Amino acid sequence: MATSVGHRCLGLLHGVAPWRSSLHPCEITALSQSLQPLRKLPFRAFRTDARKIHTAPARTMFLLRPLPILLVTGGGYAGYRQYEKYRERELEKLGLEIPPKLAGHWEVALYKSVPTRLLSRAWGRLNQVELPHWLRRPVYSLYIWTFGVNMKEAAVEDLHHYRNLSEFFRRKLKPQARPVCGLHSVISPSDGRILNFGQVKNCEVEQVKGVTYSLESFLGPRMCTEDLPFPPAASCDSFKNQLVTREGNELYHCVIYLAPGDYHCFHSPTDWTVSHRRHFPGSLMSVNPGMARWIKELFCHNERVVLTGDWKHGFFSLTAVGATNVGSIRIYFDRDLHTNSPRHSKGSYNDFSFVTHTNREGVPMRKGEHLGEFNLGSTIVLIFEAPKDFNFQLKTGQKIRFGEALGSL
Repeated sequence: MATSVGHRCLGLLHGVAPWRSSLHPCEITALSQSLQPLRKLPFRAFRTDARKIHTAPARTMFLLRPLPILLVTGGGYAGYRQYEKYRERELEKLGLEIPPKLAGHWEVALYKSVPTRLLSRAWGRLNQVELPHWLRRPVYSLYIWTFGVNMKEAAVEDLHHYRNLSEFFRRKLKPQARPVCGLHSVISPSDGRILNFGQVKNCEVEQVKGVTYSLESFLGPRMCTEDLPFPPAASCDSFKNQLVTREGNELYHCVIYLAPGDYHCFHSPTDWTVSHRRHFPGSLMSVNPGMARWIKELFCHNERVVLTGDWKHGFFSLTAVGATNVGSIRIYFDRDLHTNSPRHSKGSYNDFSFVTHTNREGVPMRKGEHLGEFNLGSTIVLIFEAPKDFNFQLKTGQKIRFGEALGSL
């Protein structure tokens, strides 16, 4: 029955109707009108077992669209990554230690190919657009609710005071909101979460447990001796030994991650003198703990500003690491610093010395003094020299606030 009807339909389309007399004229008219749109399709014929079959070209049935395929593929990969993170969290709840699963070279290269620097510059310009007075409260309230911001600590609690998102991100705190600990020699320079801390061993630093990066790649090659406020050690058989200037001392590190809802300014962690700045233009990949566990040497890939100098126990450095939408890193006393600039190419670095003929000391910083700011959230890395009996007062993963103790002798 179906075959008979099909032949009749094809006959109507091509003007062949040997069975016309078998249908009522009204049926013929109705069938012809219903099949009229099909006459416009470009049909082509081929033979299968001596039977002629008419089909429309495949291009009219299916169009290959790269964007939907890319979105589906990317969405599927993102979903897979989220499932992996969920499984890791569940295993961690059971007390099982999960070995880090590092990204392959192609995954890192694919991530780095994303124009995060351009996107971050666009985000920065968007943040500087002045919001209408009536729109400020709903926009900032959504941000506060999303990231858990405590506005009671802000120097200005009135949301209408902040003209744009950039001013809101860089809001100042009330003076009493962050008391500076005077009993310990090193304090936290910012609010955040402790990702890792401890002694530097074998010139490798842990960004998170089990995932390391090269100390020399992170800080760059050692400065010239004449630029240093102190001479390097006589026996330099490794980069680490070049940083340790006094016998019996060790090199320590501490990594603090600033979430988007944290206080965005950072301060001096101790009394020290800044003698040199090194700026590394680079990628602006996310530096959240999940990415830090996934991409080896993540901090070495990203744009960063390394401040080096000395404190009472020798070498001391503070590094501000940029991230996605955090292309802007500002150091208050360094007006020549311009981060995430198109004129700077990745894979290089530029140096600036604060030691001059008129200022042989550099820039003195007091513990707790304002040092700089991010435009969103990012990471602070401290690497410093101290005696072997230096002890951290920390736990991995703990929340910390600016002014609280990191460690002491």
